[in-house]
Formats: sequence, C-alpha cells, structure tokens
Amino acid sequence: MRLENSVVVITGASSGIGRATALHLAGKGARLVLAARGEKALRALAKECRKRGGTAIPITTDVTDPEAMEALASRAVEEFGQLDGWVNNAAVSVFGRLTEVPLEDFRRVLDVNINGYVHGARAALPHMQAQGSGVLINVASIVGEISQPYTAAYSMSKAAVRALGVSLRSELRLDGITGVKVCTILPAAIDTPFFQHAANYTGRRVVAMPPVYTAARVARTIADVLKKPRREAVVGPAGRYLVLKHRIFPGLVEHVMAVQVDRTHLSRKHDAQDSPGNLYQPSNRIRAASVRGGWHGARRTAKRRAFAALAAAAVVVALKNRMR
Repeated sequence: MRLENSVVVITGASSGIGRATALHLAGKGARLVLAARGEKALRALAKECRKRGGTAIPITTDVTDPEAMEALASRAVEEFGQLDGWVNNAAVSVFGRLTEVPLEDFRRVLDVNINGYVHGARAALPHMQAQGSGVLINVASIVGEISQPYTAAYSMSKAAVRALGVSLRSELRLDGITGVKVCTILPAAIDTPFFQHAANYTGRRVVAMPPVYTAARVARTIADVLKKPRREAVVGPAGRYLVLKHRIFPGLVEHVMAVQVDRTHLSRKHDAQDSPGNLYQPSNRIRAASVRGGWHGARRTAKRRAFAALAAAAVVVALKNRMR
C-alpha cells in the first residue's frame, strides 16, 4: 500500500501511540479518520495533521459501541471512497491484584480492549473485502506473550488480541481472500501517557517499566506494516528479546518479568490513591492529549540501557544455575 492518499482509520487517536501514528501518516500524505472519546484533543490533532500535509477528520466515538464503529467505517468510505487501513489502538488498563480490582473495572478493560477491537474488525473488514484490499492492524503488547502481575485484565486482553488476529487471518485464508491482511503489533513499554491514565488499586504509583521506547518507533512500525503487511511485529529490542526467550524458557522469563514489574513498574512508596483512571471518562491530566508521557529522555535512555543489560545478565546467570 502507498501511504500517500491512503485512507486510514485510527482508534484511540487522541494520545500516545494513536496520536504519534496519526502525525506520522499525515506527514506521508495519508487521509485520516481519527477516533477517540475526547473531542477537543481530536480536533487539535486533526489540525496538526493538516499542517503536516495530511487530510484528517476527527470523530468522537466509543469503541465499545458496535453501531458507532460501523458508522465510523461508513464515514471513512463516504468521505474518501475507500478504506485502506484500520488501526485498532484504543486501550485502557487497571493495575491491582485480581482479588482487589473492582469487577466492573476488570470487565471494562476487557470490553474496551477486546470487544472494541472486535467491533473495529467487524466494521472494517466488510468494506475491505468488498474492495478486495486493505490492512487491519491490531495494536497488542508484549504482555500478550508474557503476562504481568497486577495487570491480569490488560494481559488477558492483549493475548486475546493476538488470538483475534490469528483467527481472522485463518478465516480470510479459507475464504480465498488474499488482498486483505490482518497484522498485530506488539510494543514493549512505550513513552506515552498510558501509565498515568490507568486505573490503579495498588496503593503505589504506576510508572513506565524500563526499557522505554518512543511512540514514534511504534508509529513507524505501523506505517511499515501498512506498506508491507506481516503477521506480527514486535516493537523494541527488549521486547523482541523477551518474546524469543519466553518461547525457549517460559518459566524463567515469567519469573524475571514478575520481579521486574514489582520493582520497577510501581513506585516503591505507597503514595497513590485508588482511582478508576480513564476507564469511563477521557483523562483530564495535563499530558492527556500528548504523544509522550514523560518517561523517555537522555537520562532515562541511559537507565533503560543499563536495565536491559542487567536483565540480560540475570537471565544468563539463571540459565547457568539451572543447567548445573
């Protein structure tokens, strides 16, 4: 697919990965339909996309509403005459022990992160199948491969997103449809406001677990996959390393992941109030409509490299001990 003049729908476009992807594609001359819950943030993003050379239409919507998703796809086709790409990206999370997270919050994460993607796929695929081409991209996470403690709902949802991609690819193959592709993106920890937005019932502040990569890196990967689709793409060297090692030494990697989440994904102090975050309403935080979350920079880059080296060393030591 040529990005110039391509028509791409992006859900969860108002901040983080969605916003970075919109800005990157706009710079390539794409025609964008931007979807999220926050109207003000979307309008500002659409204006910025136009400045970068793209065409952008902001649409305030909720991915948990299947009729709204069908209307979103129809609007893209009515406005531009085609639908070349659809990026399922809207996601929320809740931190806390399984037994302590309110059930309604747990269910909300599954509804947004799983049903939201299902609704997006059901809305986009009929248009793509009718025109004989198109790329559906589902943004998952490496926690879809290696689940974390304190984020059971989010980890479950991202594993489900990977399974959704496999099922859809299989159905298209059985139907003999070769022009429509379904791809899954698995980012490692990304510098976005996502962690500040998350619901939290741990009593500890949620912070980005190093190593942390830029949202621009994910945006470039999404653009590459739109141009040349592939089944799955892991974003971030540390993510690729963990996925590879998990498939060889699952128990060991899961242990290392659990320890590192407890040590580096939550603050050491119990200094946070319980909060539903942005599960039910768009966030009003200062960085709510930003690409970045403030987790990346020169000092943090140095820390992430040091952490990656230490993590790799820990795995090597553990492997040696196991082999004795």
